[in-house]
Parts: sequence; structure tokens; C-alpha cells
Amino acid sequence: MLKDITLGQFFPGNTIVHRLDPRVKMALLIVFITALLTANHPLTYGLVLLYLALSVVVSNIKLGALVRGLRPMLFIILFTAVLNIFYTPGEALVTFWIFKISAEGIERAVFMILRLMMLVSATFLLTYTTSPLALSDALARLLSPLAKIKVPVHEFAMMMTIAMRFIPTIIEETDKIMNAQKARGADFETGNLFRRAKALIPLLVPLFISAFRRADELAVAMECRCYTGGEGRTRMNQLSLTARDVWTLALSTAFLTGITVWGRFGWLLP
Repeated sequence: MLKDITLGQFFPGNTIVHRLDPRVKMALLIVFITALLTANHPLTYGLVLLYLALSVVVSNIKLGALVRGLRPMLFIILFTAVLNIFYTPGEALVTFWIFKISAEGIERAVFMILRLMMLVSATFLLTYTTSPLALSDALARLLSPLAKIKVPVHEFAMMMTIAMRFIPTIIEETDKIMNAQKARGADFETGNLFRRAKALIPLLVPLFISAFRRADELAVAMECRCYTGGEGRTRMNQLSLTARDVWTLALSTAFLTGITVWGRFGWLLP
């Protein structure tokens, strides 16, 4: 299960999606989420899914990587689907005990499953095609106007970069500790929920110690390199928009905004 957590991983490439300005990709992700949350008809859902599928194909990201990233979210997705099936008002098709299943509940559950899956996949696609350093630079540039009101934009972007960078490292460290504990007779997979939670204590203690040690080593390394924050700091790679970025942003925004307006007002929908 730990190996299925792919958040924070970056798959280098030279596709159009990889070469897009990270600020454009962040803006398109926001527009995509807006279109996804306002979609309320199979046709609008289909258009949003088509846009996501084309983005995945163009980015050359393997479908297996996205599916693997969805596995840790499986419980949340299924739990949301069950709640929508049993607690959506409508004419009951099946009734048992205090629960009832209606056609409206099944329809809403399907829509919620698709919505969550597309939301997670689009977010993962951003991290798969953009390096953590590029994400940090893009976030700092987008939030730079807030620096005028004394918001620590650079520090916030730096914290996000460090967190994204160390997610795979911590997952790998957790897997190593689990294997070491299993070799010593630890059991993490049998017993009830309370017993499994108790079995995690020998795992959490060395994991926290390792995380604090890595944080201390990183702080010492930054101090040795005279890191003093964002004031007066320059970047080797300056972000600049190209014609490709502008056209991609304009066309994608127009398409997704059209879906948003269509889903909001229901024009021409049956």
C-alpha cells in the first residue's frame, strides 16, 4: 500500500505538458476543478473526463501510475459512494432495515466516484509533470502580490517544496522500517483495528526519529549555505510565458469555462 502513494513523485519528460510553464499548469488545475465541481450532467462530466484523458495522453504518463495513486484513496471513494447511495432522497428501489437504495442515490454515487477520481488524478498529473522546485517557483510568483502585505510568500513556498520533496523519502523510510519490524516478528496485518493501531507504535517511534534527524540535517545544510530567506534571493531559471503557454491557457480556459457555464445554467441539456 505504501508503494501506491505516488504524491510528490516527478516523472521527467519532454512532452508539451512537461514544458508548460508551472504557473499555467496551476491555473489550469484550478479552472479544471471548478469545471469538475459544477458539472451535474453526464454530458458535462464526459467533456471534463475527455479533457483529463487528453491531458494524460499528451503528457505520456502511464495510466498505471494514476491508478496506483488512486489505490490509497479507495476507502474514501467507496465510503463516499455508500453514503450517497443510502442517504440520497428518492423513490426506493430496494429497502432493507433502515436503509433504502434509490435511482437518484445510485446516480449521485456514480457521479461522486467519478468526481473524486478525476480530482485526484488531475492533482497527481500536476506533480507527475512538474518538479518540486518548479512548483515552488510558480507558487512564489503567483503569491508574490501578497508579499506587499507582509505575507511570508517565499517561506510558504519553501515549506511546500520541502514537504513535497520528502513525501517519497518518508514513504520509502516507512517501508524499510516495516520490513525490519516484520523480520523481527511484528505483525501489522492481522487482528482487529485496535490491535493493528497498537502494532504501529514500534513503527511510528523510529519514523519520527528519522524524520527529525533529516529535518535537522537539512537545517544545518541550509545554514552552511548561508540561506537567509527570500529577501534578495535570485533564481537560476527564470519563469517566462511563451506563446505555447498563452495559447494553451486561453484555449483550455475557454473550454473548461464553457463547461462550467453549461453545467451551471444547463443550457441545451436534456
